[in-house]
Amino acid sequence: MKNIVLIGMPGAGKSTVGVILAKVLGMNFIDSDLLIQKQEGMLLKDIIEKKGLQGYLAIENQVNRDIVADNTVIATGGSAVYCSEAMEHFRRTARVVYIRLSYDTIRNRLGNIKQRGVVFRDGQTLLDLYRERCPLYEKYAHIIIDAEGLDIEGVMQRIVREVTGK
Repeated sequence: MKNIVLIGMPGAGKSTVGVILAKVLGMNFIDSDLLIQKQEGMLLKDIIEKKGLQGYLAIENQVNRDIVADNTVIATGGSAVYCSEAMEHFRRTARVVYIRLSYDTIRNRLGNIKQRGVVFRDGQTLLDLYRERCPLYEKYAHIIIDAEGLDIEGVMQRIVREVTGK
């Protein structure tokens, strides 16, 4: 099976769903945020602090673009859609699945967003980020999963149905 790449806002459940999805489909699992942390030897928030927003996005683009995998579920960071090279690579090598949730659901799930290493520009709010990213998620997705009101299991089952036709 081709790779499956999960995209969506922080808090959409990409990593959590990804692990379970990989188990259910007998696939491998990669969390690209963890690859970035491993390569750089520091947490995402520290990379953003040290290298700035553009520096972080350059690293994210390089790490995602360089993923060579087969039969793998890849959970990306929410900002991966700013990395056009990486997203074009994913569109060629995988089914790109956007886990879509409402702004209110994302806001309620996030808690302390700064701890998560979320990529904000100065003065940007979560709502600004949501409005900026949603069209990008839709642009790159092969499949859009409306996850509103679904639990992790429900989201996972919907993705399985979409990618396998079962």
